[in-house]
Amino acid sequence: MRKSDHYVKVIEWSEEDQCYVGSCPELMLGGVHGANEAEVFRHLCRVVEEWIRIAEEDGEPLPPGNAGKSYSGKFVLRTGGRFHKELAISALRTGKSLNAYCVDLLKEALQKRRGDATLRR
Repeated sequence: MRKSDHYVKVIEWSEEDQCYVGSCPELMLGGVHGANEAEVFRHLCRVVEEWIRIAEEDGEPLPPGNAGKSYSGKFVLRTGGRFHKELAISALRTGKSLNAYCVDLLKEALQKRRGDATLRR
C-alpha cells in the first residue's frame, strides 16, 4: 500500500467551472481539474504522491490519513436552544423523530449541493 492510499481523494463536478475538480482535503489546499473524470483522478493521484515525496524530503510531518477510517454514524451537533426547538417542532409536524428529520434534511442538502453526485475516492 502506498502512503497516498491513506488519504481521501475527492472528484466532483463543478457547475461554475464546467469541469471535474479533484482535491485531497486532508493533505493539501487546491487541487486539479479537467474535462475527464478518470484523468482528473489519475492526475490527482500523481500530485498527491509528489506532495508526499516533497514533504518527506523537507522533513515535514504528514497528517494522518482518513481513507480507511470507519465511522460510527453518530456525531454531536450543537445548534443552540432556539434552533433545536424549531427542529424538534418541525420534526413533530412531519411525524418523524428529531434524528430522522435531521438526517433527511442533511441528505437533501447534500444532494442539492452535489447535484445528486456521490463522493468518490
